[in-house]
Amino acid sequence: MATDAGKGLAEAQRRVGFGGRIYETHTYFFISSFIPSIMKLWQKSYTVDQQIETFTVGQDRELDRYLAPYDILGSLAHIRMLEKIGLLSSEEQQQLSAKLRQLYQQAIEGDLKIEAGVEDIHSQVELLLTRELGDAGKKIHAGRSRNDQVLVDLRLYFRAELQEIVALTERLFTTLMQLAGRHRHILLPGYTHFQAAMPSSFGLWFSAYAESLVDDLRLLQSVYHNINQNPLGSAAGYGTSFPLDRHLTTRLLGFEDLNYNVVHAQMGRGKTELFLSYALAAIAHSLGKMASDVVLYVSQNFSFLSFPDELTTGSSIMPHKKNPDVFELIRARCNYLQSLPVQVSQLTTSLPSGYHRDFQLLKESIFPAIQHLKDCLGILTYALPQAKVNPSILADERYQYLFSVEVVNELVLQGVPFREAYRQVGQQIAEKEFEPPQELRHTHEGSLGNLSLEEIEQKMEKVMEGFPFGEVEKAVEVLVGEG
Repeated sequence: MATDAGKGLAEAQRRVGFGGRIYETHTYFFISSFIPSIMKLWQKSYTVDQQIETFTVGQDRELDRYLAPYDILGSLAHIRMLEKIGLLSSEEQQQLSAKLRQLYQQAIEGDLKIEAGVEDIHSQVELLLTRELGDAGKKIHAGRSRNDQVLVDLRLYFRAELQEIVALTERLFTTLMQLAGRHRHILLPGYTHFQAAMPSSFGLWFSAYAESLVDDLRLLQSVYHNINQNPLGSAAGYGTSFPLDRHLTTRLLGFEDLNYNVVHAQMGRGKTELFLSYALAAIAHSLGKMASDVVLYVSQNFSFLSFPDELTTGSSIMPHKKNPDVFELIRARCNYLQSLPVQVSQLTTSLPSGYHRDFQLLKESIFPAIQHLKDCLGILTYALPQAKVNPSILADERYQYLFSVEVVNELVLQGVPFREAYRQVGQQIAEKEFEPPQELRHTHEGSLGNLSLEEIEQKMEKVMEGFPFGEVEKAVEVLVGEG
């Protein structure tokens, strides 16, 4: 069960869309289109050219709304560590923690804003702390760089998003398994080369995609464990002379372990997004293929499935049309998501070690992709239970040859060598003498007569046990709740 802190983060994310899409009444920030004299953590004595400033900031101010709660969580852990090593007094740490918790609540409620003239969320938080607490606010950046600050923000954000994706995937899995059980005995044609091949069933079809999601979550779990390592303390990628206690921040933030080598920690930027992109693409591969099946199955030439009129769209000229636009858009979005690893790879190809500004653009690819996948998972879970299956598809004589292998196998069981049985049935088909059997005898695991639904359920349960969501939620709850 999610903790209050975890629920708050999830609720905040549901309120915020991407690229101006607002799902409820709040956004994290008001984003000004003109950014005068930006406040920077790296401020020098000179003023950067306005056009250069606008171009280099890009969409960062808008995208940082996703990172706001996580930036504050990172700072809460960091100042606890600074107090331990003597860089903050106990009083300063308590004052900073109290203010950060206020800002955290504002962030998850959608009320925290990046002011005009402030470069990013890191700068905004430090500015607010300094305004209220003076020199104590100026001390929080000791022992870290924006490089490891954004690294930890991204790890915390990705970790939370993956938890939500896992929950949505598990929900779709449950829906598919229920549909497989409900329609297990209703047959439909199985195809190879787009030609009718052998008998299949809706039980097989629905549970095939359910089991595919299990494999997708196995890959995602591996990515989750890679992400769930603490880069904080690597600073600009080469560490610091302060005696940081990186194990403390690891524990406070609920990470499983830390990225020990500071150069390796910084090298995680780009590689983390690449791993994540493969996990998103894997789920999208399953969803896109299923959506493509549905588009075929609802067409008049197939008529295997139908949906209520209110789940379809119409034509401006053809009154009879009921289009499966939702599944076409799922297919298109999932095709886009499957290109994500290429996008990430091309952005980071040939970059040497160390930080590079190129990494900033990764957010523009990854952040909307996460939302697209969540949208697709949600709408499939909503739409599929409303599908009506055709119970008499194979009554059409065009499908009689689906049963040719059944007859071949029956002859083999009677002692006829397989190749001779194959020849005999082929001759029956050529001479129009083939008679399909009235009964199917499939008994092995995962076949028409033995879907192995219980075993597939057990596979999913085992995968879900491998996610440490409870430990993470508990750590976050303690961090934001202490006072």
